[in-house]
Amino acid sequence: MSTRNTNGGDNFLAMSVHNIGFLLDRLGQDCHPLQYLRELTQNSIEAIKRTESDGEIIWDVDWITHDLEGGVFKLSITDNGDGMTGEEMVKFINQLSSSLSTQSMSGNYGVGAKITTATKNPFGVLYLSWKNGEGSMIEMRKDEVTGQYGLQQWKHADGSYKHFLPIEDDVKPDMIDKHGTKVVLLGVSEDSNTMQAPAGAPSPSRWISKYLNTRYFELPPEVTLKAREGWENPRINKDSNYLRNLSGQAHYLKQHSTASGKVDLTDAVAHWWILKDELALSSNSGYIESAGHAAALYQNELYELSTARSGMAKLQQFGVTFGYRQVVIYVEPTNTSQLTTNTARTTLLINNDLLPWADWATEFRENMPEEIAKLVEEKAAAAANTDHQKSIKDRLKDIMDLFKVSRYRPSVTGSVFIDDDRLVRGGNIGTQNRNSGKSNSSKPNTGGGTGGNVYSVFEKVDGIPGKKVKPDPFPEVQWVTLKNGTRDPRDIEDRAAKYLQEQNLLQINADFSVFTDMINFFNNECKDIPGITGVTEEAVRTWFEQALVETVIGIQGLMHRKDWSQSNIDDALSQEALTASVMQRYHVHFAVKRELGAKIGSRKNQPIT
Repeated sequence: MSTRNTNGGDNFLAMSVHNIGFLLDRLGQDCHPLQYLRELTQNSIEAIKRTESDGEIIWDVDWITHDLEGGVFKLSITDNGDGMTGEEMVKFINQLSSSLSTQSMSGNYGVGAKITTATKNPFGVLYLSWKNGEGSMIEMRKDEVTGQYGLQQWKHADGSYKHFLPIEDDVKPDMIDKHGTKVVLLGVSEDSNTMQAPAGAPSPSRWISKYLNTRYFELPPEVTLKAREGWENPRINKDSNYLRNLSGQAHYLKQHSTASGKVDLTDAVAHWWILKDELALSSNSGYIESAGHAAALYQNELYELSTARSGMAKLQQFGVTFGYRQVVIYVEPTNTSQLTTNTARTTLLINNDLLPWADWATEFRENMPEEIAKLVEEKAAAAANTDHQKSIKDRLKDIMDLFKVSRYRPSVTGSVFIDDDRLVRGGNIGTQNRNSGKSNSSKPNTGGGTGGNVYSVFEKVDGIPGKKVKPDPFPEVQWVTLKNGTRDPRDIEDRAAKYLQEQNLLQINADFSVFTDMINFFNNECKDIPGITGVTEEAVRTWFEQALVETVIGIQGLMHRKDWSQSNIDDALSQEALTASVMQRYHVHFAVKRELGAKIGSRKNQPIT
């Protein structure tokens, strides 16, 4: 009879990895294209910390390769950390999950640098390291025949082969004395230019500086970090070919902000800054993130960085509907016991789930700092609410029942009940009729939307008595334009409008050609009438605004139907969908022509065509 051995040892067969080359390639695809910059920098930071003294890290051209191999540019990183012996490099570099630092779920994984660096440089990665004054070199590369990653063998003077090679001090960088490490990235071929920015990298001439400055919030005080810029210019020209000091975002934000603070959120703290309204916001963008953006902050590193259009959308979700180019928000989770990252270190996870950005945004809006609120109000002054709403409401008041919008509020005499414990932010929730007790939804909460959504429905058999009410379903409307600075060139570009569901705010792009073409058409038709420009603009805008408002109200009326998920609602209220809603011409043309005829008919005998 067989018995099961639970003590391990000789009778236990440990799991091994088959075709590790494929595994590394697959994991490398999950990483950010520039992730190796972070991983190698972090390894150097930890190496310096182990020396318990100040240290330096430099990203530079490997000038030895450049001068001896016909001017080819190879990227290198050098530090004066504790260094490694040849045997240590073979052990820690050639074993996938092995590290000089202590491995943990919240610390070093021992895989990042190997995955991100080796897979981007299959032709080879050179490690040159000195410890106790002795230098050694190894080369990790991908075997062209087998597709596996490993170390190149070197023939020593005694005829033996080893995976490390002793090296002379002639190639030791000046910044290294008794200990330190240099890593050279060889790319995909002998003539690969690894100093060249990968395709799609921001600020190609400063891509290393930009990535590391926006990856790190703050560097350890004992570490000095530098990166080469202008490497293709003559080395003698120190103004255009130089090493830039990198410090992370914190230093820049401190130097270029007019106000800062923090907002306590559930299990997180939102740090915020208001940047100076200065030309530096654009001129500094090459090596730092100098305009408004948002990110998650963890262990002095920035994750899920949202810039440009995605940054604007994230900031507007936090209530910064105007002035977003001057606002920076970093949310730092405080419940670190449940916090970790994915293996690629591109995403933060709480209990292996994504960060609750929608919840944090709602809390931030509800506790908006006075300084940010004032900035938003000042910037929004030029885009004040239009006065079209009264006329639009008057036209629609008799048919509002067709939109079927309603929600519940507490009432002693009501016939339905609200469950205060289930006031979730958006998504589908279960509701029950007071008499039948039958649920009308079994779908899970999607986590979308915000508390107080005008179409949310909250009911419960044993809840507080409530009754249906009809709040004002009309969204707040703002016409924005480049001319008065209420619209950024990257925002709603060549789109009709965007709708911010959390704020029930509709922003209409006054620069959209469909609107301006219609205005120009009627201006040309009525060009002999003094002052007609303002009249036609007002008429055209009010009818296009009504089309957009009706679209928003109508789509919101579809919420919580079984065949309309939150993602369906989001798609129907997207910028592209709103643009489609105003692409008709006939009805708007007819309505504007009739309105202008009523207003200027007595001043012009011939009708408007």
